[in-house]
Amino acid sequence: MKAGVLKETFPGERRVALVPGNVVQLEKAGFEIWVEQGAGDSAGYPDESYTNAGARITQRENLRDIDVLLQVRSLGANLEHGLTDLDLLSPGSYVVGTCDPLGNPAAIEQVAGLGLNQFSLELIPRITRAQSMDVLSSMATIAGYRAVLLAASELPRIFPLLMTASGTLAAARVFVIGAGVAGLQAIATARRLGAIVHAYDLRPACREQVESLGAKFVELELEADESEDKGGYAKQMGEEFYQLQRELMAEVVAESDVVITTAAIPGRPSPLLVTADAVGRMEPGGVIVDLAAERGGNCELSEPDQRVVREGVVILGPTNLPSEIPYHASQMFSANITRFLLHLAENGAIELNMDDEIVTETLVAHGGDIPHVRIRELLDLPALPESPGKEEEVPAEESVPEEDVEGAIDEDLDGEEAGTDDERDPPAAEDPDDDPGEEV
Repeated sequence: MKAGVLKETFPGERRVALVPGNVVQLEKAGFEIWVEQGAGDSAGYPDESYTNAGARITQRENLRDIDVLLQVRSLGANLEHGLTDLDLLSPGSYVVGTCDPLGNPAAIEQVAGLGLNQFSLELIPRITRAQSMDVLSSMATIAGYRAVLLAASELPRIFPLLMTASGTLAAARVFVIGAGVAGLQAIATARRLGAIVHAYDLRPACREQVESLGAKFVELELEADESEDKGGYAKQMGEEFYQLQRELMAEVVAESDVVITTAAIPGRPSPLLVTADAVGRMEPGGVIVDLAAERGGNCELSEPDQRVVREGVVILGPTNLPSEIPYHASQMFSANITRFLLHLAENGAIELNMDDEIVTETLVAHGGDIPHVRIRELLDLPALPESPGKEEEVPAEESVPEEDVEGAIDEDLDGEEAGTDDERDPPAAEDPDDDPGEEV
C-alpha cells in the first residue's frame, strides 16, 4: 500500500505526521512512503532527510493514488481546509490522524459519505498495549511544558528563589489545575525552574504523583467519585459541584503568581473553574495559561489564541501549543502513528480485526457508514444491527486493567481533541525527569 504524508493545511500548523526516522519501519512492513514536497520543512525535517530514509518526494497532485493518508489534522480538526485534503483520495482509502470526532461528529459523516475509512487517533483506548500509540498523551506532554515557558516569559518575576548580594528574591508560586499528562509535565517543568508549585485534581489518588514531583497537593472538600466514565473519560458534573469548586479554588488562585488550567471534557464545553472575581483577587502581574480555551476555557476571561489583560493579570488561551515545538512534537506524533499503522498492517496491507479493541474504538468511518457507537449516538443515528449469530459481546483481545486514565482533568489538547486537548496519565512508576520522548 502507498502511504502518503501531506503538508498540513491547518492555519499555523507546523507539525508533520511522519518523520524520516520512522520511514524505514514502514518500508520494512511493506508500505511505500510518499511525502509532499516541503511537508516537513516547518518542523525541521527537510525533503533530503526523507529521501535519505527511502521515502519518495513528490508534488501534491501526484498523491491522488495513495491508499493511506497520514495526517496530524484531518477533516474535523481542520474544518477550513480538511475537505480539500480528502479530495485527493479515492473511495476505500484510509485516513489516519486526529479529527476531533466528539467535538465535530458531522465531519465524520462527511468522510463516510465520501466512501473513505477514517481512524481517529484521539480515541485510542486506555489500555497498556495501546500506550505507544497515544497521541493525546504525547501532545499533552509538549503542551504542559510549553505552557510553563509561556507563563515564565510573561511573569514580571523569576521562578527560582535566589539569595543575592542585592537581597533575597522570592520564588514564584505556581498553581496547576489538573494532574493529567499536561498537568504533571507543567508541574515538573515549573519545579525545574525553581517555582513553589501547588496542584489540584479531582482524584485523590493523584496525590502521590503530584508529591513525587515536588509539588504540594491541594485538597478541596468535594465529592468527585463520579468524575470519570468507565472508559476513563471525564464526565460532565453538575453546576452545583462546579460552583462549590470555584469558590474553594479561588483562595488558592488568589495566592498564586501563575495559574495553569488543563480541565477539559471530550466533546463538551470546558468547565468554568476560575472566575473573573478570582482573577481580580490575584496580584497585578499574575499570569493564567488556560489550556482549555479552545472549548470555552477554564477561566471566565480567557479567549482562544488571545492575550487578555484584566485587573493587571495576563490571561493566555493557546489552542495549539505542540505546534510551537514542532520538531519534537512531530517526532512523538510520528512514533505514535507508526506504531498504530504497524498494529493494523500485515504484509503492507491494512487488516481490520473487528475483535481488536484498538481497531473498534478508533474506526469512526468505514464502508460508507459510521461503525463507532459513540459517534452514532452524537449524530442521532440508529444503532447498528448485531452481527448474525452474535449472542454476547466479544471480549477484548487482551485483558488489561485500565490503569492509565485521566480524571475529569485533561483532554487532548490537540484535537488537539490538542488539546487540546484527551490526555492520559503516565504510569505511576515513570520518572518525570526522564526525557518525555524516550517512551514513544
